[in-house]
Amino acid sequence: MTKTANIRIVKATPDDLDIILHFIHELAKFERLEHEVSATSELLSTWLFSQTPAAEVVFLETFQGPSDVGVKAGFALFFTSFSTFLGRPGLYLEDLFVLPEHRGRGFGSELLRFLAQETVQRGYGRLEWSVLDWNESALKLYRRIGAQPMDQWTVQRLTGEALKNAAI
Repeated sequence: MTKTANIRIVKATPDDLDIILHFIHELAKFERLEHEVSATSELLSTWLFSQTPAAEVVFLETFQGPSDVGVKAGFALFFTSFSTFLGRPGLYLEDLFVLPEHRGRGFGSELLRFLAQETVQRGYGRLEWSVLDWNESALKLYRRIGAQPMDQWTVQRLTGEALKNAAI
């Protein structure tokens, strides 16, 4: 857990399944992809909190006063990747989202700083993520912290029937 001034970053627990799902739905709404969400609390429980979790979640909590009870203002979901060229793991940031009412306060930067610290502390070689090309505020933030676009790379994806057909 990391805490500075009026914020704290905490790892999610199984008690947070409903709020994780809430953040996923809010992110999907922002990205105009609500129709793609099929995640459930049960699925998240299986894949985030099993003996070998597939991903991790952290929340950024903000504090309005001296209370130790924070309001969850943002979240990040990430997992370990591997670079054959570097010969070591990295972190892949799948989702980073700050609720609209908490934007403009540097919370996205704080979540990225936390993930960069985690990457370094774990001895990993890189932190990577994708961003929608229309998300100008995110792109500005990423340029500001020194992230480089991978212009020669195009994300490819198999899901649903296409995935099943490719597995035959």
